[in-house]
Amino acid sequence: MIKIKQAVLVEGKYDKIRLSNIVDAVIIPVHGFSVYRDREMAELIKTLAKTTGIVILTDSDSAGFQIRNKIKDLASGGAVTHVYVPDIAGKEKRKREPSKQGLLGVEGISDEIIIEAFRKAGVLAERTDDPEDPITKADLLELGLIGAENSAQKRAELQQRLGLPQRLSANMLLEILNVSYTKERFLEEVK
Repeated sequence: MIKIKQAVLVEGKYDKIRLSNIVDAVIIPVHGFSVYRDREMAELIKTLAKTTGIVILTDSDSAGFQIRNKIKDLASGGAVTHVYVPDIAGKEKRKREPSKQGLLGVEGISDEIIIEAFRKAGVLAERTDDPEDPITKADLLELGLIGAENSAQKRAELQQRLGLPQRLSANMLLEILNVSYTKERFLEEVK
C-alpha cells in the first residue's frame, strides 16, 4: 500500500473506494462538477493544498481534465501534484454503457497502472511523519465531538472555525485532522 502525506482528491465515491485499496492517505471525492459550486469543498482544497499538499487524480476524459483544472485553480498558492492515468478503452463493471469517450475512469484502472501513475508523479514516498500520538476517536469523544447529545452541532462549529466543510463525517474529520494538525496543536485549537 502506498502511504502518502498529501490528501488525494478524486472525482467521486467509487474512485475513493477503488483508491482506498491502494493508497493509505486521506482520499477526498470532490463529487464531480459539484466542485465548481461547493464553497466548503473549495475552502478545504485551499487549506489542504497549503498545509499538507494535495494530489489530484481524475479520469483521463475531458470531464476529468475540467475537474482537475478547477481543483488546480482552487489550490493556487499551495502544493499540487498531478497523477495521470493513461487512456484505456473500456467500461467500468458497475456501468451499463461506457463513458462518452469510451475510456475507463480511475475506478476501472488496475492496481499496477495506478501505482505506476503515482510512481511517475513521484508520490511513492512512505510517510515519515506519522504522528506518534495521533488524534483518535477517543479524543473526539472526550471533547464531546462524537457520542454526545450536541456532538453534531459541536463538530459543525469546529469545522466552521477550522475552515472545513460541514458535510464531513466524523471519520473523515478525524483523517483530515491527523494530516493537518499535531494532537497538541489540535487540542489548542479546540480550547
